[in-house]
Amino acid sequence: MNSEILSTTDHDRGSASLRYVYPVVSRRAGGVSVGINLNTNNACNWRCIYCQVPELHRGAAPTADLAVLERELHGFLDELLHGNFMQSRVPEGARRINDIALSGNGEPTSCAEFVQVIELIARVRRETGLPDAVKTVLITNGSLMYRKSVRQGLRDMAKLNGEVWFKLDRASEAGIQRVNDIRIGMDKVRGNLAAAIACCPTWLQTCWFALDGQAPSRQDEDDYLEFVAALLRDGHRPQGVLLYSLARPSLQPEAPRLSALTEAQLQGFADRIAGLGLQVKVSP
Repeated sequence: MNSEILSTTDHDRGSASLRYVYPVVSRRAGGVSVGINLNTNNACNWRCIYCQVPELHRGAAPTADLAVLERELHGFLDELLHGNFMQSRVPEGARRINDIALSGNGEPTSCAEFVQVIELIARVRRETGLPDAVKTVLITNGSLMYRKSVRQGLRDMAKLNGEVWFKLDRASEAGIQRVNDIRIGMDKVRGNLAAAIACCPTWLQTCWFALDGQAPSRQDEDDYLEFVAALLRDGHRPQGVLLYSLARPSLQPEAPRLSALTEAQLQGFADRIAGLGLQVKVSP
C-alpha cells in the first residue's frame, strides 16, 4: 500500500492500491472520506470542464465485481478502525472517518448494480461496527434519478445516515452546456432534483469558478437563485448548498481557461443564497 501522506489537493484513486476503494482527505467533509470508484473505466455521461479525471470519455460504469468491492471495503474499514493507517497516512487534525462516498471517475448511478452496492455498504458497515455517525454520501450529477433502481438505492442510503450531493453548477440550459458539456432542460434537472430530495437528504453542490478570467455573471447568480426559490416554493427543500471553487487542476482541454474565485467572491454569492433561508457551506 502507498505510504505517502494524503492531502486535500490530491484525490488519487489508486492511493490504497485497490480497484474500487480509495481514501481522500476531504476539505469539504473535514476528515477521511472512504471513496468508492465504480467508474474504473473513466467513463461519465457528462463532461464537466473542471473535471480532474484523466482520459475522461462518455459512457457508463462497467459491471461491478461486487465480491471484490466488498472485500476491499471491509478490509480498508478494518484498517482505518483498527490499523495504523490514520497515524501513518493522514495529517493530524483529520484523523476521523467522515463518510463512505460514492464518487470516483464518473457518474456512480450509471452502475447497473447500484442498488446492490448500497446493500453491500450496509452489510459491511454492520460487520465492521462502523459508527452510525459516519455518513454514506452519493456525489452525483443527478441525471439518472428517473431510474427506479437509482431512487431505490437512495431510499436505502437514507437509512445509512445517507446524503446526496447533487451537482448544480449553473441553473440555465446555456450555463449547464457551457460548464458540464451536456444538453439538458431545466425542467428535467428540477424533476431529478425533486426525486432525490424525496428519497434522501440532499445537498446542492455547486462549483463556482472563473472562465477566461470572468467570474460567473450576475445573471448566472440570478438564474440559480430563481431556480432554487421555485423549488422551495413547491416544497422541495434541500439541506443546503455546498459552494466551492477549484482546488485541483482540471484535466480537460479547457483547463488553461479556468481559475478559482476568491473566498470573498464565493461569500458574496453565498450570502445571496442564504437569503433564501438555506444553509450554505463555503469551500474556497
